[in-house]
Amino acid sequence: MRIGALDLKILRDAWHIRGQIVACALVVAGGINSFVSLSSVNRTLAASQAAFYEEYRFADVFAGAVRAPESVAASLAAIPGVATLETRVAVRVNLDVPGLAEPARGRILSISRDPSGGLNALHLRRGRLPAPESQDEVVVAEAFSVANSLGPGDTIRGVIHGKYKALRIVGVAISPEFIYALGPGQLVPDNRRYGVLWMDRKGLAKAHDMEGAFNDVTARVGPGASVRAVLKEMDRILAPYGGVGAYDREDQLSHRFLSDEITQNRTMARITPTIFLLVGAFLLYTILTRLVQMQRSQVGLLKAFGYTGGEISLHYLKLALVISLFGAAIGVATGLPFAYAMLRLYSEYYYFPMYGNDQGLNVASAGVALAVAAAALGAVPAAMRAARLAPADTMRPEPPPRFHAGVLERWGLRRALSPAGRMLVRNLARRPLRFAASVAGIAIAVALLVMMTAMMDGVRYLMDWQFTIVQRDDVQVLLNEPRTKSALDEIRALPGVTEVEPFRLAPARVHAGHRMKRGVLFGLDPGPTLRRVVGADGRAWEIPPDGVVLTAIVAGTLRVEAGDTVEIEIMEGKRSRLPLLVMGVVDEPIGFATYVSRATANRLLGEGDVVTGAYMRVDSRERERIFAQLKAMPEVAGANLREAAYTQFRAMIDRSVGIMITVNLVFAWIIACGLVYNGARIALSERGYELATLRVLGFTQRESASLLLGEQAVITGTGLPMGVVLGIGLTLYFIWMLSTQMWRMPYVVTGLNLVGAMVAVALAAVASGGAVGWRLRRLDLVGALKARE
Repeated sequence: MRIGALDLKILRDAWHIRGQIVACALVVAGGINSFVSLSSVNRTLAASQAAFYEEYRFADVFAGAVRAPESVAASLAAIPGVATLETRVAVRVNLDVPGLAEPARGRILSISRDPSGGLNALHLRRGRLPAPESQDEVVVAEAFSVANSLGPGDTIRGVIHGKYKALRIVGVAISPEFIYALGPGQLVPDNRRYGVLWMDRKGLAKAHDMEGAFNDVTARVGPGASVRAVLKEMDRILAPYGGVGAYDREDQLSHRFLSDEITQNRTMARITPTIFLLVGAFLLYTILTRLVQMQRSQVGLLKAFGYTGGEISLHYLKLALVISLFGAAIGVATGLPFAYAMLRLYSEYYYFPMYGNDQGLNVASAGVALAVAAAALGAVPAAMRAARLAPADTMRPEPPPRFHAGVLERWGLRRALSPAGRMLVRNLARRPLRFAASVAGIAIAVALLVMMTAMMDGVRYLMDWQFTIVQRDDVQVLLNEPRTKSALDEIRALPGVTEVEPFRLAPARVHAGHRMKRGVLFGLDPGPTLRRVVGADGRAWEIPPDGVVLTAIVAGTLRVEAGDTVEIEIMEGKRSRLPLLVMGVVDEPIGFATYVSRATANRLLGEGDVVTGAYMRVDSRERERIFAQLKAMPEVAGANLREAAYTQFRAMIDRSVGIMITVNLVFAWIIACGLVYNGARIALSERGYELATLRVLGFTQRESASLLLGEQAVITGTGLPMGVVLGIGLTLYFIWMLSTQMWRMPYVVTGLNLVGAMVAVALAAVASGGAVGWRLRRLDLVGALKARE
């Protein structure tokens, strides 16, 4: 019977403070929404990655060579620690895709005929595998198929081993090796202009003159085996055959990008919900503390009728539980659809089966548990206070607070304040913890917006930096193998080509003592204008005739600086390893290139005047003619279009930026509205008697409202600049946390961002203050004066 009576009281209390409950529940809902959505996405991506890797046997080790006889495979398989090994043929091709004016690039890999499916097995989406020994049937990656509207029965053309051949598509597939397919030199996938294809091993070997040989190796290592030892021995065995350096999963591009994304999501899933739930716990604490104060006499009567302190404290805990579960229900109901929407967005860039879609129930349960924990954190102090109240003490009003001049007034502020101003300052000063927590909440709302807009602006800056400051070319042409500079004469002679800058690329390892960084040696001619080396400060670097310029990522990994000496190990040709002086460290936010003059690169490689490609500027009126001729050139392996890459990157960023800014704006508004509304409503309930007295004494509605809402204005005004400082600190933290071995987020915080964040939160505060002001205008003066505190 007692339980039923107290439960009925919960319903009456909840209805009485329904506005505060809704505001608090929305803050809790924001925390649960972010937890459920981010955790669901993270778990689904991680589970899908692990399951896809295991089911389709994603390799642990990868290596390439120029040409190695098949007999070498036995030596590779005998390396201690190698559990499974597979050799294959890999060919870079220049593709002519129907409906695409410019040339596309591709990589054709041989398919294993192992009955078990082999390593990096294909998951067929449509069609079938190529017929044995077929030289014209291919399976294409689903990303390439979708981007170009290709399917079984369609035909594309490509240059294989100098011959222009028709390739008939017989299947569409995905592979754990190319979940996120990036072509050479690409920053984001351009699935329309770069694709992976698979062909029968014998057919591809015959077409590429690789019969009885291979030029690519993948392997899985056994449990407990040393991957480093396997890589070292594989390098040694393949070195005589033009080995280009073995590497493990951590340096495999598709795996690296997906793993970094999962790691970043996991971190966000911990930080964002924590912020919201701490604010929600604070709101619960203030609501219940005030409720216990208002219901002192009711608590005393309940105890007089025999209710124990435990039952009364449980009553208030139940009320907190109702609020948190209400918020959790909203958070789960909105978080799961948002998670599915995010996964659909991911599926446009990461091609693999989503195995973990059953994570919703587990994540929702964990979200509810977090909401309950937040309720306990905020409600336990108030519930314990109610339990400790003695019946005799509850029969009389709580002693009024003592007001006195504070530090600010003693410093002379008193003379500058009106009587109403002194009342406002003293009311805030007598509850310093509540004031500090409210200011912190407003600061967090501002900081979230500052951080998110700064991060998005950083990505946009990165995009503009790469495609307008560093790259000024129109087309980057890649040759199928290193050739003398005269090989570019045919390209330079094409009608409409106005400028050509050659370059020499080679895989390399940079050593400094026991430290090593795998990357690429980038040889440029003096004074480049189409592809410059530019630091984050916008300053263009001159490539020295001798020595090397390292990016900050490489220098940081090796812990070297200008004036130190590093060893450059070339991973092609004669595999030379020579010392070079570090002439400078450029703070380049993308990639891990090692810059040298092209003459130095040629010297390190022991070759003449050799290039691997060129940057070109072309007449826009001749573009289509130039593209058509590039498609048919046997020495061209493909081309990158700066404008197309820029458009692709911008479309991806703009889409994700719009979603993230909207979500964070809503979250910041929820926090600001919840804090201001609850603060003002509690102040109204605490000071209703005072405000009614002032009205009776002749104060206008505006004057009495200024006393009430002025406190929230002070809290908001104090929290806004603090939020800017906190937001800058949060931005720097996330930049550090989200930077990877492949790129670093630049720090971009503009005055517009800071002002915009403060204005957004201030508008939320004004809206909440307006709602409380409306209630103040409807204040029952007689009822407020009769109220017994």
